[in-house]
Amino acid sequence: MRRRSIALVVAGALLVGGVIVAADDDNPSPPLAVQDGKARFEVLSPTLIRMEYAPDGRFEDRPTFNAVNRKLPVPEYTSDVEHGERVIRTGRLTLRYRLNSGPFNDQNVTVQPRDGDVAHPVWRLAGDCDFGVACEAELMRLSGGAGLADDQAGSTGPGFVDGMSGRIAWTHQGVPGGRQQVGFRYSNGTTETQTALVTAGDTRVRVDLPPTGSWDDWAEASAVMALPAGSGELAVGCAQNRCAFNVDSVAVTAPGAPYPAMLDAAHSAANLGGWRRSLDVADGPLPLYDGLLSRDGWFLLNDSATALATGEPREAKAGYQDGYLFGYGQDYRQALKDLRDLTGPAVTLPRWAFGTWFSRYYAYKDADYRDEILPAFREHGVPLDVLVVDTDFKSPGSWNGWDWNPALFPDPQGFLDWATGEGLRVALNIHPSIRADDPHYAEVVDAVGHELPVGACDTGNPCRVFNFSDPVELKAYFDLHRRFDALAPIVWWPDTCCDSSVATTPGISPDSWINAQYAAYIDGQGRRGFSWNRSGSGFTVYTESAVYPAGPWADHRYTVDTTMDTVSTWELLAFASRYTVLRGSIGMPYESHDIGGHNYPHNANRLPPDLYARWVQFGAFQPILRLHSNHGYRLPWDYPAQAQDSAVKFLRLREALVPYTYTLARQARDTGLPMARGMFLNYPQFQEAYDFTSQYLFGDDLLVAPVTDPGTADVPTKVWFPPGTWTDWFTGRSYTGPGVQTVTTDLGTMPVFQRAGGILPTRTDDVPNASASPMEQVTLDVATGANGEFRLYEDAGEGHGYQAGEFAWTTVRYDGGVTIGAREGTFPGAVATRAWTVRLHAVDKAPSRVTLNGTDMDGGAWSFDADTRTVTIQTPPLPTGTQQRISAA
Repeated sequence: MRRRSIALVVAGALLVGGVIVAADDDNPSPPLAVQDGKARFEVLSPTLIRMEYAPDGRFEDRPTFNAVNRKLPVPEYTSDVEHGERVIRTGRLTLRYRLNSGPFNDQNVTVQPRDGDVAHPVWRLAGDCDFGVACEAELMRLSGGAGLADDQAGSTGPGFVDGMSGRIAWTHQGVPGGRQQVGFRYSNGTTETQTALVTAGDTRVRVDLPPTGSWDDWAEASAVMALPAGSGELAVGCAQNRCAFNVDSVAVTAPGAPYPAMLDAAHSAANLGGWRRSLDVADGPLPLYDGLLSRDGWFLLNDSATALATGEPREAKAGYQDGYLFGYGQDYRQALKDLRDLTGPAVTLPRWAFGTWFSRYYAYKDADYRDEILPAFREHGVPLDVLVVDTDFKSPGSWNGWDWNPALFPDPQGFLDWATGEGLRVALNIHPSIRADDPHYAEVVDAVGHELPVGACDTGNPCRVFNFSDPVELKAYFDLHRRFDALAPIVWWPDTCCDSSVATTPGISPDSWINAQYAAYIDGQGRRGFSWNRSGSGFTVYTESAVYPAGPWADHRYTVDTTMDTVSTWELLAFASRYTVLRGSIGMPYESHDIGGHNYPHNANRLPPDLYARWVQFGAFQPILRLHSNHGYRLPWDYPAQAQDSAVKFLRLREALVPYTYTLARQARDTGLPMARGMFLNYPQFQEAYDFTSQYLFGDDLLVAPVTDPGTADVPTKVWFPPGTWTDWFTGRSYTGPGVQTVTTDLGTMPVFQRAGGILPTRTDDVPNASASPMEQVTLDVATGANGEFRLYEDAGEGHGYQAGEFAWTTVRYDGGVTIGAREGTFPGAVATRAWTVRLHAVDKAPSRVTLNGTDMDGGAWSFDADTRTVTIQTPPLPTGTQQRISAA
């Protein structure tokens, strides 16, 4: 059976060759489905198939919190029965399911991408483990300090669980009942026997764990216990304070059976990353949970337990399965586009978010910002867009008070009016709890009709906490914000690090739920709503919580993810570069690091000058640049001249890049591509694209290789250059790929290279912030040597007008000359004329003639720099509604 388009489908349900092809114009389900009894398949794209198994025959057509859009154009595909298997071929992948074989599993389903091997997807929800198989302990429900780690060898999957003073809990599935063996794989690097406590219902069994020789050596242990048939709850913890052991995996088997192998360990090892809730307390690389992209060329997104898009839980049905099989081969960009189309576009941030943010955990006063901090930015010519006021501004308690501390901010309205007048946005830190002695607590009690429960906040101080899944408590919580927003629009930082408020909505990760609520709250004010917070998991104190079944797949719609309280080291800087890239594998384009790191070892207030300068360089080419520290110094003028000059230079560059970064953000929304792109997205066939993990593409045409080694002069950095010619943005030297070169830099430069044909727009004029003046002057950096194109995106920068078509694109092409197309579209504030500065790089000699629209330009309008091999051409203001042509020959 072949179905080429929606037009081939008639209303109703058509039975063809024993296969039900469902279509109903009045039903929200996709227009085409292949059903084999209790199994249903929907081909959403050539590389994406929905698989659904409903034991009762009732399928789910409503969107879920993750899968908000299944109404995609139906691609061409074939569906046949071959040797007792349903075979669906799209030209990009082949899916096989053995007919009448029950729920999907690794035995009855295979997938083969066009340029990949046959694979056997494993269906498993986080927190569940089937009888007879081993399951990663770190994917179970962790509590009480149990956390993800990977600093010992020999574990499987993303890592293992340490901190066994806590516990690992999971739901066993498919158990025959009776006495069964509950096993786990552990390491004990001490010289003493430790004791595990295995719990099933009211039954507890102690299991001795002899030393394994080292932490890198692993052994199996087990307890035989009576278990109910079907499903039930199990847990492993420790007993008698003998908790010095790690757990890699858990399994339930028949008594005496050997410990089973990991079914999907090889697939997990091929995964390209990656996410975790935060990088709290990290000083180097940390393990990551799997993302969408894998060198195996496929991924199964198990959506079976995710709530509906309305937040309503799904009906609990035993054996029900709902998942999305991505089969993209090496076409990682298509995989991200599929994810974007299925789960929705990334949140659109306001333009000012791509400037410079300054934050410090420090008890600043109003006068400090007015009289010292901002004047220093202005004096040094450094732009500033966002002032982040950390927790100390609050009263009556600096952690979770819901009013301004009058000793620090005697006139909050005056402070916010001053900031607005200076073109600044103000962000406020919020810890989601409230003290019982807070004057506003009585308002909360009146609103919800009862006392809030007592929780733990900060270092364990008692407080009152919210259930964000209770609509009444949620409204009362946001009502506390409104008195601040009444003074000025606030950028909210809901810091869910340490308080015991909860979100109990079944089928939605707690982080995802509260981030969505913040986005909705801000959107309701006519602003672009987003939450600046952790994402993807549950509220915990500086550790990884359980991986919730819904996962992190919706967070990009609401969140600027932040890595939080890291420890600044060279190793962390290298990992931060990789982490931003791998976060893109879950659809998250916006990562916000603490530039400089939150802490420095031994609580030193200042970083080594070279480390500080390299952090700022890195931040200039990241989605978000936010200077932050824990009482440390992160401003350029806090450092010696060489580091200061470097930081000032790159912070100015950051602001100049806003037209480019804002366009990359729009690309992320439209295509699912992250702003910082792994080399493998564009060059998947090269091993070096996977090996050089600290370098990345910022857009498609700019290669960034942050310096992650100490030194102030002639610091070597190995850079892998993909095919083509790449020109150093700072020196003008060109490199030809594919190949590896060593590039040396001092603190005034970093390895940044523009691909031949690449076009990069920046602001020409110096501005104090992104909103300071209309964009009437733009510079185009063009790397000659190949043809190229770039589409510059613009809109009002704030508000929702872009959703109504209030935006514009300007197409710039290079083909030996530069063509600036007429602006397509318009928006409030669009400029009528624009002066262009065109810099042609990798030019070996001065041109004899430069023309604008065929007319020779005066010699004073252009120049040639032989050292950097750059021709610079300056046009007068030109109408943005007409095409312009600039040539140099």
